[in-house]
Amino acid sequence: MVRILVLHGPNLNLLGTREQSIYGTTTLDEIDAAIAQTAENLNIEVDTRQSNVEGELVTWIQEARTGYHGIIINPAAYTHTSVAIRDALAAVALPTVEVHLSNIYQREEFRHHSYIAGVAMAQLSGFGPAGYLLALQGLLEHLLEQGAKTGAATSKPVRRTRRRNA
Repeated sequence: MVRILVLHGPNLNLLGTREQSIYGTTTLDEIDAAIAQTAENLNIEVDTRQSNVEGELVTWIQEARTGYHGIIINPAAYTHTSVAIRDALAAVALPTVEVHLSNIYQREEFRHHSYIAGVAMAQLSGFGPAGYLLALQGLLEHLLEQGAKTGAATSKPVRRTRRRNA
């Protein structure tokens, strides 16, 4: 079965209440539920995690080397600052899709640069929560084209959520 790691970066635990004019009113729990439902419909397994700690995200990326076929990441503010996350993604060499709820290129100038884009196979920016679902579908298509083993067709995906609010 295809397994995808979905990582949410700092402050995304505040979705639904944080800067609603930019990020909307959808909570992270609602986004994770939509990801889990889409994964179930696609017969794949997803593991969703959120952390405000850069090192924890790096560790999860490194651990993904075994047991996962790809990564979807919204690095949030770390997009523009984290060489460590960029290097971890490059080191594990898993197909990665970078997701942003808002269009980072229509925002402040400092948000226009992504350290992650250079090691990601794709970037989705500005689609809101639907960006995660588009990333999941696109990543699965890519993996199937590359011949990832999907396992038994009757296997049910598992949704695991682990959050650390620092």
